[in-house]
Amino acid sequence: MVVAASPAALRALLKRYGLEPKKGLGQHFLWQARLVERIADAAELTEKDLVLEIGPGTGNLTAALARRAGMVVAVEIDRSLFPLLKETLAGLENVRLVAGDAKSVDYRELLEICAPGFTGPCKVLGNLPYYITSPLIMRLLGQGFRKELLVFMVQKEVADRIAAAPGGKEYGSLSVAVQYYAEPEVLFRVPPDAFFPPPDVASAVVRLRCRSRPAVKVRDEGLFFEVVHAAFRYRRKTIKNALREAGLLVPERESRFFAEVGIDPGRRGETFGLKEFALMADALFEMRERKEQ
Repeated sequence: MVVAASPAALRALLKRYGLEPKKGLGQHFLWQARLVERIADAAELTEKDLVLEIGPGTGNLTAALARRAGMVVAVEIDRSLFPLLKETLAGLENVRLVAGDAKSVDYRELLEICAPGFTGPCKVLGNLPYYITSPLIMRLLGQGFRKELLVFMVQKEVADRIAAAPGGKEYGSLSVAVQYYAEPEVLFRVPPDAFFPPPDVASAVVRLRCRSRPAVKVRDEGLFFEVVHAAFRYRRKTIKNALREAGLLVPERESRFFAEVGIDPGRRGETFGLKEFALMADALFEMRERKEQ
């Protein structure tokens, strides 16, 4: 097993395999051993745990996870890294490397194939490429495989948005969507010089504890997210105008709708918490049902 714990060592390792970080894949490899260990510790792993790692890169974090967990299934889109990973992960019998695109992998099927005897929830970790962070997190949270905890390295701005509370400028549809499925916590900041090559922005590690059930109960989950997206798509508008613009509420029903839900139609989307979004979505659902009957 080889550990590249400095920019020079990492550069030399990549060069030996004729590799360079690919901008198109958003590759920024974490080399600081102290930070690697902190990320692995944040997952609260035991030898009974199954880990799904998104993007093992050069394997530094993968090795740290393998020392703590029962098994690590690592999904890597860049096949050119596999010869290097076989060197850096040599001797770690509990690691399964899988070639695949995290944006399209069927995680339930993948884990059934790679860890057929495992029946508990898994923990998901990764240094996520910034350009796919939000959709990938939502895909992982929304897919029906059992997961208990997610720990990700993301752009600091995205971490702040994920954990934001109503009322702030960071609060938006991503905040609501993630908090619907999980309880987020921003753990620590990571400077650009901890990576090779350094990114242009600061990063942060965020931990998401998956809820046993969504934070709010709604009649129609799709409609709930339609209301949320409308509120933030037109965030400069009042909630009345945002729902109207999105085609969710017609003018002749507005007065009755807001009277029923007890919400001021002049408020803006960033002021609403999950319970109020659920209240509006359920009221719209019931309004549609009455119209259809």
